[in-house]
Amino acid sequence: MFRNILAGALISGTVAGLLAVALHFAFLQPLLLHAELYETGVLEHFADLSSPGPEAGPGFSITPLRDAMTALFMVLIYCGYGALLGAAMALAAEYGAGPRGAGAGALWGLSGFVAVQLAPAFGLPPEVPGVASAAMETRQLWWSATVALSAAGLALIGLAGRIGMKAAGAALVLLPHLWGAPVPQGFIGPVPPELSSLFAARALAIGLAAWVLLGTLLGRAASMARDG
Repeated sequence: MFRNILAGALISGTVAGLLAVALHFAFLQPLLLHAELYETGVLEHFADLSSPGPEAGPGFSITPLRDAMTALFMVLIYCGYGALLGAAMALAAEYGAGPRGAGAGALWGLSGFVAVQLAPAFGLPPEVPGVASAAMETRQLWWSATVALSAAGLALIGLAGRIGMKAAGAALVLLPHLWGAPVPQGFIGPVPPELSSLFAARALAIGLAAWVLLGTLLGRAASMARDG
């Protein structure tokens, strides 16, 4: 079983990671490069009406070392996600609740996206360079707690039979947001909010596509292993 989980995680994670890499370079990289111009002072927000707008920002460009490292780490991250999701699927299958086919796997992938990206983004949205933010340590702690509580809550909502356990799962999902995410003392930064919001929306959309593909492939692999 361990070999099956590992093999499925590596194959599915690599494919999903490559999709995320392609979408990142096409849609997020230009926004990151544009934000860096504001962070370094090359462009100034509200400097004057003739200041270059988003259409004047950098488009697609290639920086071999930086892009190679980005691609490598994104693929490794999704392989790690695949291992965690695959292990969760295998554990659920032991109790008769594992995914049966690609469609059910896609729902598991969607749940992984909600737990790891969407729920934390409700308090700490994806950020471009140069935006105001709270201390790194407090953000990491809140993010980690949110992911853990969201994953546990979604598991109870989706797998528990009793309504009381499902309600407890919903409470776990809400708990970190009722506590509140760490926020900076002020929201003044050099990057235009329009650029930040577009980056956050695209980052979440890319994450959704990659997670659903990851779950679909893992569900298909689990179904084939069970039938074979």
